[in-house]
Amino acid sequence: MQKPLRVLAFAGSTRRASFNRALVGIAADGAREAGAEVTEIDLRDYRLPVFDQDDESEHGKPDPARRLKQQLVDHDAWLVAAPEYNSSITGVLKNGIDWASRPDPGDPGPLVAFRGKLVVLMSASPGVLGGLRGLVHVRAILGNLGCVVLPDQVAVPKAREAFDADGRLVDPEQHRRVQGLGRALVEHGTKLFG
Repeated sequence: MQKPLRVLAFAGSTRRASFNRALVGIAADGAREAGAEVTEIDLRDYRLPVFDQDDESEHGKPDPARRLKQQLVDHDAWLVAAPEYNSSITGVLKNGIDWASRPDPGDPGPLVAFRGKLVVLMSASPGVLGGLRGLVHVRAILGNLGCVVLPDQVAVPKAREAFDADGRLVDPEQHRRVQGLGRALVEHGTKLFG
């Protein structure tokens, strides 16, 4: 029997009431329904200093950076909800990517946490574009690191009105589209890794 696709789901936000954490949870539900083994993580649990190569050389990689990199390595595919800060990627997401891109002794090759990973992006924002400008940057960064970023994505505008108190999208069609991102990731991943 074929092993289920291992999917890592996370948001590039540490805010407790993050719209993007709610959004990625909806997509994760779709991936589970499609048969994936999904792990949801919170970047708040991986508190990292700002990447500094001199600090890394003197003190080594901090434990949260090792744990985050291992999560990325251990999963075949990722669901990433990337908030837009000032028309770009969030500092916490970029910092996590920078730390995870650092080589460790015994790595089988460069960028082991990124090469060949299948990724679906999404975003929610209080603004009218739903975070689209930031997704362009996230897509470019992950693509340059060797990820296969699928073209399917969803950007949810006016996020304060888009979600209900339980973190579900008010518009049922939009909710289905986001769940569909998770299903699409599993469908493509099963073909790629199956």
